[in-house]
Amino acid sequence: MKNFFVYIFLLAGLVSCGPNNDRGESLQPGEIKINWADNLQGDFSFSRNWDYPEGVYKNDFGQLSCDGFCPSGTDRMKDETGKIFEDSLEAFYKLVDTTHQFYSIKSDAWCYEWAGTNFATATKSKDTVFCFTHNNAATHSRLNLIITGNRCTPLIKLSSIAGPGETRTYLCNGGQIEIDRNLYDKGILKAKFDFTFDHKENPAKPMFWKGEIYTEIKAK
Repeated sequence: MKNFFVYIFLLAGLVSCGPNNDRGESLQPGEIKINWADNLQGDFSFSRNWDYPEGVYKNDFGQLSCDGFCPSGTDRMKDETGKIFEDSLEAFYKLVDTTHQFYSIKSDAWCYEWAGTNFATATKSKDTVFCFTHNNAATHSRLNLIITGNRCTPLIKLSSIAGPGETRTYLCNGGQIEIDRNLYDKGILKAKFDFTFDHKENPAKPMFWKGEIYTEIKAK
């Protein structure tokens, strides 16, 4: 009987230290423990919305054109009113990307030079997934997520236009993230998150980023 209880005790110890149990996993400063879900619930309908690449729009003539972000050589394909010459349409669209880009993030944030973003990219290298949001003409702060095992390291990186060449990094100091494990194993990052960050310039003003992500994880 004594040997039986010793066996049970050792078995319990092995289970508690098994690879699927992360209760003993220590977190480093800036890291957040991932909450895994078998079927993550929430409103991810934003992923059905899309837009053209930045700078692409429909002109007064019903043509898809570009403004501000046009490749070299496209200006001479338009007349003085902005209409693309009929015999230049094929060449124009070989240079200008007019594909539908589906939204991959819906979020709310307070950080510097942020006016919203609809796109996030995720890539995988070995056992780590790197995810970052896209900057645009009005948004210059980027959310970065580094996911390894059961840990996520969120960072905000500001590439300021107020001070040319100025880059600042803000470390996460709290929050949570929930990820759909089944989709993650199939190469899709579906997640809900709510993070706060150190605000060195004004600690009394909370810096945060929260929302949902739904994007393919591409091989790096």
